[in-house]
Amino acid sequence: MIRRVSATALFPPPAYSHASVVAAGTRLAFLAGAVPLDARGELVGAGDPVRQARQVLANLQEQLRAVGSDMGHVVATDVYVVSADTAVLSAVWEVVEASGLSAGPHSSTLVGVACLGYSGQLVEITATAVVPEGAGA
Repeated sequence: MIRRVSATALFPPPAYSHASVVAAGTRLAFLAGAVPLDARGELVGAGDPVRQARQVLANLQEQLRAVGSDMGHVVATDVYVVSADTAVLSAVWEVVEASGLSAGPHSSTLVGVACLGYSGQLVEITATAVVPEGAGA
């Protein structure tokens, strides 16, 4: 259903693939950016990008569950972090790697940005996932 490809002529990617190929006719879910807000809409982990990344991933799991998918069916993500410090980007990426997203490994882009949509927000992740046949939604 999902074929993950890393080009042998390129430098091997750490814990992600260069591309994910999905057969035509497969249902895909394009998920809005998961953000570090709890169910009440309150920011989790003010000033702490690692804690925010954990909340973002928990929220992403809920989005996936709502469409009948899961972390293992994610084919691509974009990870946005408010920072120009590669150590901060790496710390967030370590949380992503530990989440099960890179079990595929999925295709991903990690980007340092100037700001995100909510006050105090430091992390956001968008995702595309396969919805397995027979799953709801």
